[in-house]
Amino acid sequence: MTRPLVSRHDVPPPQVLREYALIADGERGALIGPRGDIAWLCAPRWDSGALFSSLIGGSGHYTVSPQGRFVWGGHYEGGTLIWRNRWITESGIGESREALTFPGDPRRAVLLRRITAVKGTAHLTVSLEPHAEYGYACPRDVRRDEDHAWCGRSGTLRWRWSGATAASPRHRAGRLTGLTMELGLEPGDCHDLVLELSEGPLSGRADASHAWSATEDAWRREVPALRNNLAPGDSRHAYCVLRGLTGSTGGMVGAATTSLPERARAGRNYDYRYVWLRDQCYAGQAVAAAGPHPLLDDAVRFVAARLHQDGPRTSPAYTATGGRIPDQSGLDLPGYPGGYDRVGNWVNRQFQLDVFGEALLLLAAAHRYGRLDADGWRAAEIAADTIATRRHEPDAGIWELDDRIWTHSRLICAAGLRSLAQAASAGHSRHWTALADSLLAEAAATSTHPSGRWQRSPDDPGLDAALLLPPLRGALPAHDPRTLRTLRAYTRELTDDHYAYRFRHDERPLHEAEGAFLLCGYVMALAEHQQGDQEEALRWFERNRAACGPPGLYAEEYDVGQRQLRGNLPRAFVHALMLETATRLSDAPLPPPNSRGG
Repeated sequence: MTRPLVSRHDVPPPQVLREYALIADGERGALIGPRGDIAWLCAPRWDSGALFSSLIGGSGHYTVSPQGRFVWGGHYEGGTLIWRNRWITESGIGESREALTFPGDPRRAVLLRRITAVKGTAHLTVSLEPHAEYGYACPRDVRRDEDHAWCGRSGTLRWRWSGATAASPRHRAGRLTGLTMELGLEPGDCHDLVLELSEGPLSGRADASHAWSATEDAWRREVPALRNNLAPGDSRHAYCVLRGLTGSTGGMVGAATTSLPERARAGRNYDYRYVWLRDQCYAGQAVAAAGPHPLLDDAVRFVAARLHQDGPRTSPAYTATGGRIPDQSGLDLPGYPGGYDRVGNWVNRQFQLDVFGEALLLLAAAHRYGRLDADGWRAAEIAADTIATRRHEPDAGIWELDDRIWTHSRLICAAGLRSLAQAASAGHSRHWTALADSLLAEAAATSTHPSGRWQRSPDDPGLDAALLLPPLRGALPAHDPRTLRTLRAYTRELTDDHYAYRFRHDERPLHEAEGAFLLCGYVMALAEHQQGDQEEALRWFERNRAACGPPGLYAEEYDVGQRQLRGNLPRAFVHALMLETATRLSDAPLPPPNSRGG
């Protein structure tokens, strides 16, 4: 392949992650920076090669940016992933309203941009450089059609750009790189740009007004009010993010991006544009805490289908269409500053026992709303049978580390078995309860620390945030001495100023080894709530809820010292736990259902 053409002067530079907004339609998503640059978009699917990849050093981007000096702001329209970039310039105030038409068509993406001179005049530069396959495929066959829209191809994608009649081709080093134009708007004027993308013929041109109206209506239908909640606005936004990451198959990708570093030059850069079953189960359980909303059904549908498809060999993660994730490889790009350029994921080679326990917890949540059909019950049997047959095998665990007998994996499986046993037939109920008792007894015999708390595994006496989860899910009671001792030891050793860390990597200070893990911060809030300390639970909730930028998106980690997001964006499981925590903390503290000792 020809190396991508990248000019540092032509492509907007990457920004800190807290300043990027997400627009998404379920089938794919785009990140938009403060300069109006769409710096990341994979099409037609989440895990396809990126058409716009300047975020990680590729040459493709789509930018609507004010000319001259400006300051930036922006916001989402409530209950949607419709984003408004706003710039205050020396001549006035301009906005660009951004969306992918929603719900998305798996075969065709439509990207809407409506530019408005809110006050005074607006002078902007618009650049479209569609370079597919992470920048390696330049635009070709570029022409105007009979309606004066620009059309062309890049890689396997066909594209059509309407509203850009004044654009002209742009060349660099003798090669066509894209199209550019200058746009001037008088006070109150607005201008629509519509970019359509497809691997097949682009028939039936999208109408901007109709597309905007349909997208607004669809978001209103899809997102519940969530009024009985500690933070209704943020909870609705979390639901929007989860819905934007969930496609027509029911699969919810872990994040929209790949390769964004968890720590600069530390090698922890991964591709999360796939569906992690554990994350999907977290999202389903979070939604179930708020009510029987459609994302619960989506989660059950996708997880159950994978259990039926692969049985005891169910993988921890899949593509959004249920396929196998490719092996990890590089792209020969610079990467996001401090990171690398990886696609694919080695999770495709792992066994993670806890996934089967989380699946049972998800299916039990669906049953409580009467939403578990015969296929769902059969999926539950598959998950329980897998736990029975593979419980003694080492697994990679929740953090996808070396294979061990992880305590969390066994305990969360016990929680899942208990959760569904109460509703199962008499035979299944006895068998699943006995299996849960056996798992708990085995963990108690092999993984109880001399201090009386849980330890990570029989051969690792350390602490782990994951050990806070089983009591929350009903593996053992909130008042069990091991629950209390684990929580207090973890609080002393692995938290700092209401930020939480997963485990201790080495002797370095916690913040030097990795960022605070936002998932763990919300788990701490739930754990304190379970213990009846509502004041402390609220401190944890508010501290971690604030660990985001203006668009309200959460990454996996938060660099406490620099107040920056770290890792891929947005991280679905953080939004899921934020939603669950906001919901559960609005109720009086109660122990989890179906809990019992062992």
